[in-house]
Amino acid sequence: MAREDIIVLSKKEMGRVKIIHAVLEKQMTQVEAGKFLELSDRQVRRITVRVNKEGDQGICHQGRGKPSNRGIAEAIKNRVLDLYRERYSGFGPTLAAEKLEEIDKIEVSDETLRLWLKQTGTPYKTRKKRPHRQWRQRRGHFGELVQMDGSHHDWFEGRGPECVLMGYVDDATGEVFGRFYDYEGTIPAMDSFKRYIQLYGIPMSIYLDKHTTYKSTAKLTVEDELNGRERQMSQFERSMDELGVKVIHANSPQAKGRIERLFGTLQDRLLKEMRLSGIKSIDEANKFLETYLPPYNKKFRVLPSKATDLHRPFSDKRSLDQILCIRDGRALRNDHTIGYNGKLYQIEDDIKAEKVMVE
Repeated sequence: MAREDIIVLSKKEMGRVKIIHAVLEKQMTQVEAGKFLELSDRQVRRITVRVNKEGDQGICHQGRGKPSNRGIAEAIKNRVLDLYRERYSGFGPTLAAEKLEEIDKIEVSDETLRLWLKQTGTPYKTRKKRPHRQWRQRRGHFGELVQMDGSHHDWFEGRGPECVLMGYVDDATGEVFGRFYDYEGTIPAMDSFKRYIQLYGIPMSIYLDKHTTYKSTAKLTVEDELNGRERQMSQFERSMDELGVKVIHANSPQAKGRIERLFGTLQDRLLKEMRLSGIKSIDEANKFLETYLPPYNKKFRVLPSKATDLHRPFSDKRSLDQILCIRDGRALRNDHTIGYNGKLYQIEDDIKAEKVMVE
Protein backbone atom coordinates (compact mmCIF):
# COMPACT_ATOMS: atom_id res chain seq x y z
CA MET A 1 0.00 0.00 0.00
CA ALA A 2 1.44 3.39 -0.97
CA ARG A 3 1.53 6.27 1.52
CA GLU A 4 -1.22 8.87 1.20
CA ASP A 5 1.14 11.88 1.29
CA ILE A 6 3.41 12.51 -1.65
CA ILE A 7 6.97 12.97 -0.41
CA VAL A 8 9.64 14.59 -2.57
CA LEU A 9 12.89 12.67 -2.39
CA SER A 10 16.21 14.39 -1.74
CA LYS A 11 19.22 13.85 -4.03
CA LYS A 12 20.73 11.54 -1.43
CA GLU A 13 17.53 9.49 -1.22
CA MET A 14 17.28 9.26 -5.02
CA GLY A 15 20.80 7.84 -5.10
CA ARG A 16 19.86 5.28 -2.45
CA VAL A 17 16.71 4.26 -4.38
CA LYS A 18 18.80 3.43 -7.43
CA ILE A 19 20.96 1.03 -5.39
CA ILE A 20 17.89 -0.56 -3.73
CA HIS A 21 16.34 -1.11 -7.18
CA ALA A 22 19.56 -2.85 -8.20
CA VAL A 23 19.09 -5.18 -5.19
CA LEU A 24 15.43 -5.83 -6.10
CA GLU A 25 16.43 -6.64 -9.70
CA LYS A 26 19.11 -9.08 -8.44
CA GLN A 27 21.89 -6.96 -9.96
CA MET A 28 23.52 -6.43 -6.53
CA THR A 29 23.54 -8.31 -3.24
CA GLN A 30 22.34 -6.74 0.01
CA VAL A 31 25.88 -6.94 1.41
CA GLU A 32 27.27 -5.04 -1.60
CA ALA A 33 24.48 -2.45 -1.31
CA GLY A 34 25.31 -2.03 2.39
CA LYS A 35 28.91 -1.10 1.52
CA PHE A 36 27.74 1.56 -0.96
CA LEU A 37 25.15 2.98 1.43
CA GLU A 38 27.34 2.57 4.56
CA LEU A 39 24.55 0.57 6.20
CA SER A 40 24.38 -2.91 7.71
CA ASP A 41 22.87 -5.67 5.57
CA ARG A 42 20.00 -5.82 8.11
CA GLN A 43 19.18 -2.14 7.48
CA VAL A 44 19.39 -2.71 3.71
CA ARG A 45 17.00 -5.65 4.05
CA ARG A 46 14.40 -3.51 5.88
CA ILE A 47 14.67 -0.67 3.34
CA THR A 48 14.40 -3.13 0.43
CA VAL A 49 11.18 -4.56 1.86
CA ARG A 50 9.69 -1.05 2.32
CA VAL A 51 10.61 0.07 -1.22
CA ASN A 52 9.17 -3.14 -2.66
CA LYS A 53 5.95 -2.57 -0.71
CA GLU A 54 5.54 1.25 -0.81
CA GLY A 55 7.47 2.27 -3.89
CA ASP A 56 10.30 4.80 -3.96
CA GLN A 57 8.85 6.72 -0.98
CA GLY A 58 9.69 3.73 1.18
CA ILE A 59 13.31 4.94 1.17
CA CYS A 60 12.32 7.88 3.42
CA HIS A 61 12.60 7.84 7.19
CA GLN A 62 9.37 6.68 8.81
CA GLY A 63 9.17 9.85 10.90
CA ARG A 64 9.18 12.16 7.86
CA GLY A 65 6.21 14.54 8.00
CA LYS A 66 5.09 13.37 11.45
CA PRO A 67 5.20 15.46 14.66
CA SER A 68 8.36 14.84 16.67
CA ASN A 69 8.08 12.75 19.83
CA ARG A 70 10.32 15.35 21.43
CA GLY A 71 8.15 18.26 20.28
CA ILE A 72 7.07 20.94 22.77
CA ALA A 73 3.42 21.01 23.78
CA GLU A 74 1.27 23.55 21.95
CA ALA A 75 0.20 25.12 25.26
CA ILE A 76 3.86 25.87 26.16
CA LYS A 77 4.47 27.33 22.71
CA ASN A 78 1.47 29.65 23.08
CA ARG A 79 2.58 30.67 26.59
CA VAL A 80 6.09 31.51 25.33
CA LEU A 81 4.74 33.60 22.45
CA ASP A 82 2.37 35.47 24.78
CA LEU A 83 5.25 36.25 27.18
CA TYR A 84 7.42 37.41 24.31
CA ARG A 85 4.76 39.84 23.06
CA GLU A 86 3.91 41.13 26.54
CA ARG A 87 7.35 41.33 28.18
CA TYR A 88 10.16 40.69 25.71
CA SER A 89 9.01 42.58 22.61
CA GLY A 90 12.02 43.73 20.63
CA PHE A 91 14.36 41.19 22.29
CA GLY A 92 16.47 38.99 20.04
CA PRO A 93 15.66 35.24 20.29
CA THR A 94 18.92 34.49 22.16
CA LEU A 95 18.38 37.04 24.93
CA ALA A 96 14.64 36.31 25.11
CA ALA A 97 15.34 32.56 25.55
CA GLU A 98 17.79 33.38 28.38
CA LYS A 99 15.21 35.56 30.16
CA LEU A 100 12.43 32.97 29.69
CA GLU A 101 14.59 30.39 31.46
CA GLU A 102 15.90 32.78 34.12
CA ILE A 103 12.67 34.61 35.02
CA ASP A 104 9.78 32.45 33.77
CA LYS A 105 11.44 29.03 34.27
CA ILE A 106 10.55 27.99 30.71
CA GLU A 107 13.40 26.30 28.85
CA VAL A 108 13.31 26.74 25.08
CA SER A 109 16.23 27.04 22.67
CA ASP A 110 16.87 30.31 20.86
CA GLU A 111 16.53 28.55 17.48
CA THR A 112 13.14 27.10 18.43
CA LEU A 113 11.97 30.50 19.60
CA ARG A 114 13.25 32.10 16.38
CA LEU A 115 11.29 29.51 14.35
CA TRP A 116 8.09 30.15 16.31
CA LEU A 117 8.42 33.91 15.86
CA LYS A 118 8.88 33.47 12.11
CA GLN A 119 5.95 31.06 11.85
CA THR A 120 3.60 33.47 13.63
CA GLY A 121 4.91 36.59 11.92
CA THR A 122 5.96 38.10 15.26
CA PRO A 123 8.57 40.85 14.70
CA TYR A 124 11.84 40.40 16.56
CA LYS A 125 15.29 41.99 16.63
CA THR A 126 17.71 40.61 14.05
CA ARG A 127 21.43 41.20 13.69
CA LYS A 128 22.52 43.72 11.08
CA LYS A 129 24.92 42.51 8.44
CA ARG A 130 28.26 44.20 8.97
CA PRO A 131 30.73 45.01 6.19
CA HIS A 132 33.74 42.72 6.22
CA ARG A 133 36.79 44.16 7.91
CA GLN A 134 40.18 42.60 8.49
CA TRP A 135 40.38 41.00 11.93
CA ARG A 136 43.10 42.23 14.28
CA GLN A 137 44.62 39.64 16.60
CA ARG A 138 44.00 40.25 20.30
CA ARG A 139 46.83 41.37 22.55
CA GLY A 140 48.35 38.52 24.52
CA HIS A 141 48.14 39.74 28.13
CA PHE A 142 45.32 40.91 30.38
CA GLY A 143 46.05 44.58 31.09
CA GLU A 144 48.29 45.06 28.03
CA LEU A 145 45.74 47.26 26.22
CA VAL A 146 42.36 48.61 27.36
CA GLN A 147 39.92 50.24 24.95
CA MET A 148 37.89 53.09 26.46
CA ASP A 149 35.07 55.23 25.09
CA GLY A 150 31.80 56.90 25.99
CA SER A 151 28.43 55.71 24.66
CA HIS A 152 25.77 58.44 24.37
CA HIS A 153 22.36 56.76 24.35
CA ASP A 154 18.83 56.88 25.74
CA TRP A 155 19.77 54.16 28.20
CA PHE A 156 16.54 54.46 30.24
CA GLU A 157 14.24 54.57 27.19
CA GLY A 158 12.55 57.75 28.37
CA ARG A 159 12.16 56.63 32.00
CA GLY A 160 15.02 58.93 33.00
CA PRO A 161 17.55 61.39 31.53
CA GLU A 162 19.80 60.52 28.62
CA CYS A 163 23.31 59.79 29.84
CA VAL A 164 26.71 58.37 28.88
CA LEU A 165 28.18 54.96 29.65
CA MET A 166 31.94 55.25 30.10
CA GLY A 167 32.95 51.79 28.94
CA TYR A 168 36.19 49.79 29.14
CA VAL A 169 37.04 46.50 27.44
CA ASP A 170 40.33 44.62 27.82
CA ASP A 171 41.70 43.74 24.40
CA ALA A 172 43.08 40.33 25.38
CA THR A 173 40.14 38.97 27.37
CA GLY A 174 37.08 41.06 26.57
CA GLU A 175 36.69 41.83 30.31
CA VAL A 176 34.21 44.72 30.61
CA PHE A 177 33.99 47.61 33.06
CA GLY A 178 31.62 50.57 32.90
CA ARG A 179 29.91 53.38 34.76
CA PHE A 180 27.17 55.89 33.89
CA TYR A 181 27.63 59.68 33.95
CA ASP A 182 25.68 62.78 32.95
CA TYR A 183 28.15 63.61 30.16
CA GLU A 184 31.40 62.53 28.52
CA GLY A 185 34.18 64.78 29.75
CA THR A 186 37.41 64.99 31.71
CA ILE A 187 35.94 64.43 35.19
CA PRO A 188 33.83 61.37 34.17
CA ALA A 189 36.84 59.95 32.29
CA MET A 190 39.13 60.40 35.29
CA ASP A 191 36.59 59.17 37.82
CA SER A 192 35.82 56.03 35.81
CA PHE A 193 39.53 55.34 35.25
CA LYS A 194 40.18 55.71 38.98
CA ARG A 195 37.47 53.10 39.67
CA TYR A 196 38.96 50.83 37.00
CA ILE A 197 42.38 51.05 38.71
CA GLN A 198 40.85 50.28 42.11
CA LEU A 199 39.26 47.16 40.63
CA TYR A 200 41.99 45.82 38.32
CA GLY A 201 45.16 47.94 38.66
CA ILE A 202 46.92 50.22 36.16
CA PRO A 203 46.97 48.91 32.55
CA MET A 204 50.01 49.31 30.31
CA SER A 205 48.21 51.26 27.58
CA ILE A 206 44.81 52.72 26.76
CA TYR A 207 43.19 53.04 23.32
CA LEU A 208 41.02 56.14 22.79
CA ASP A 209 39.42 58.21 20.07
CA LYS A 210 40.32 61.85 19.39
CA HIS A 211 37.54 63.40 21.50
CA THR A 212 38.79 66.68 23.01
CA THR A 213 38.61 65.05 26.44
CA TYR A 214 41.37 62.66 25.42
CA LYS A 215 43.39 64.67 22.89
CA SER A 216 44.00 68.42 23.22
CA THR A 217 43.57 70.69 20.22
CA ALA A 218 45.26 73.67 21.98
CA LYS A 219 48.35 75.21 20.48
CA LEU A 220 51.71 75.06 22.22
CA THR A 221 52.80 78.06 24.28
CA VAL A 222 56.25 79.58 23.90
CA GLU A 223 57.20 77.96 27.22
CA ASP A 224 56.10 74.55 25.93
CA GLU A 225 58.15 74.97 22.76
CA LEU A 226 61.22 75.99 24.74
CA ASN A 227 60.79 72.88 26.90
CA GLY A 228 60.80 70.69 23.78
CA ARG A 229 57.16 69.62 24.00
CA GLU A 230 55.80 68.45 20.63
CA ARG A 231 52.13 69.18 21.33
CA GLN A 232 49.79 70.23 24.11
CA MET A 233 48.48 67.43 26.30
CA SER A 234 44.92 67.21 27.52
CA GLN A 235 44.33 66.94 31.27
CA PHE A 236 43.50 63.26 30.79
CA GLU A 237 46.68 62.61 28.79
CA ARG A 238 48.71 64.40 31.45
CA SER A 239 47.26 62.17 34.18
CA MET A 240 47.95 59.04 32.06
CA ASP A 241 51.53 60.22 31.62
CA GLU A 242 51.94 60.55 35.39
CA LEU A 243 50.50 57.06 35.89
CA GLY A 244 52.82 55.58 33.26
CA VAL A 245 49.98 54.57 30.91
CA LYS A 246 50.70 54.81 27.18
CA VAL A 247 47.90 56.63 25.32
CA ILE A 248 47.08 55.46 21.78
CA HIS A 249 44.60 57.45 19.68
CA ALA A 250 42.47 55.64 17.10
CA ASN A 251 42.09 57.19 13.66
CA SER A 252 38.58 55.81 13.01
CA PRO A 253 35.64 54.18 14.84
CA GLN A 254 36.44 50.91 13.02
CA ALA A 255 39.87 50.87 14.66
CA LYS A 256 38.12 50.64 18.05
CA GLY A 257 36.13 47.62 16.91
CA ARG A 258 35.94 45.81 20.26
CA ILE A 259 34.55 48.75 22.23
CA GLU A 260 32.17 49.70 19.41
CA ARG A 261 30.81 46.14 19.26
CA LEU A 262 30.55 46.10 23.06
CA PHE A 263 28.36 49.21 23.00
CA GLY A 264 26.17 47.62 20.33
CA THR A 265 25.71 44.57 22.55
CA LEU A 266 25.05 46.57 25.73
CA GLN A 267 22.60 48.89 23.98
CA ASP A 268 20.62 45.73 23.31
CA ARG A 269 21.18 43.45 26.31
CA LEU A 270 21.89 45.89 29.15
CA LEU A 271 19.17 48.29 28.07
CA LYS A 272 16.56 45.50 28.15
CA GLU A 273 17.81 44.12 31.46
CA MET A 274 17.41 47.61 32.98
CA ARG A 275 13.93 47.82 31.45
CA LEU A 276 12.93 44.58 33.18
CA SER A 277 14.34 45.92 36.49
CA GLY A 278 12.64 49.32 36.13
CA ILE A 279 15.94 51.28 36.27
CA LYS A 280 15.34 55.01 35.68
CA SER A 281 18.27 56.97 37.13
CA ILE A 282 22.07 57.06 36.90
CA ASP A 283 22.50 56.06 40.56
CA GLU A 284 20.21 53.05 40.12
CA ALA A 285 21.99 52.10 36.88
CA ASN A 286 25.44 52.20 38.50
CA LYS A 287 24.26 49.98 41.36
CA PHE A 288 22.75 47.64 38.76
CA LEU A 289 26.09 47.44 36.88
CA GLU A 290 27.81 46.16 40.04
CA THR A 291 25.65 43.02 39.92
CA TYR A 292 25.25 42.80 36.14
CA LEU A 293 28.87 42.95 34.95
CA PRO A 294 30.45 40.10 37.02
CA PRO A 295 28.19 37.36 35.56
CA TYR A 296 28.39 39.04 32.13
CA ASN A 297 32.20 38.85 32.26
CA LYS A 298 32.10 35.29 33.53
CA LYS A 299 29.98 34.30 30.55
CA PHE A 300 31.70 36.20 27.75
CA ARG A 301 35.31 36.67 28.94
CA VAL A 302 37.92 34.72 26.96
CA LEU A 303 41.24 33.36 28.19
CA PRO A 304 44.28 35.44 27.16
CA SER A 305 46.97 33.73 25.12
CA LYS A 306 49.56 34.69 27.78
CA ALA A 307 48.92 34.02 31.47
CA THR A 308 50.66 37.04 33.03
CA ASP A 309 48.41 39.90 34.17
CA LEU A 310 50.17 43.16 33.22
CA HIS A 311 48.05 45.43 35.44
CA ARG A 312 50.27 47.21 38.00
CA PRO A 313 49.17 48.11 41.54
CA PHE A 314 49.04 51.83 42.30
CA SER A 315 52.14 52.52 44.43
CA ASP A 316 52.60 56.30 44.07
CA LYS A 317 52.97 58.22 47.35
CA ARG A 318 50.38 60.68 46.10
CA SER A 319 46.71 59.76 46.06
CA LEU A 320 44.90 58.92 42.83
CA ASP A 321 42.83 62.07 43.36
CA GLN A 322 45.99 64.20 43.11
CA ILE A 323 46.82 62.66 39.73
CA LEU A 324 43.37 62.14 38.25
CA CYS A 325 42.26 65.74 38.51
CA ILE A 326 42.12 68.93 36.46
CA ARG A 327 45.32 70.86 37.17
CA ASP A 328 46.03 74.43 36.08
CA GLY A 329 48.78 76.93 36.90
CA ARG A 330 47.77 80.46 37.94
CA ALA A 331 49.86 83.58 38.53
CA LEU A 332 49.94 84.73 42.15
CA ARG A 333 49.11 88.43 42.36
CA ASN A 334 50.71 90.95 44.70
CA ASP A 335 47.69 90.82 47.02
CA HIS A 336 48.04 87.01 47.30
CA THR A 337 45.00 86.27 45.13
CA ILE A 338 44.55 84.12 42.04
CA GLY A 339 41.89 84.22 39.37
CA TYR A 340 40.11 81.01 38.41
CA ASN A 341 36.89 80.51 36.41
CA GLY A 342 35.96 84.18 36.73
CA LYS A 343 36.46 84.30 40.52
CA LEU A 344 39.20 85.57 42.81
CA TYR A 345 40.60 83.32 45.52
CA GLN A 346 42.60 84.58 48.50
CA ILE A 347 45.75 82.64 49.43
CA GLU A 348 45.90 82.81 53.23
CA ASP A 349 49.36 81.26 53.64
CA ASP A 350 52.30 83.60 53.37
CA ILE A 351 54.06 82.02 50.38
CA LYS A 352 56.64 83.44 48.04
CA ALA A 353 55.94 82.26 44.52
CA GLU A 354 55.10 83.67 41.13
CA LYS A 355 52.77 80.81 40.22
CA VAL A 356 50.55 78.35 42.09
CA MET A 357 48.96 75.13 40.91
CA VAL A 358 45.19 74.70 41.16
CA GLU A 359 43.92 71.10 41.38
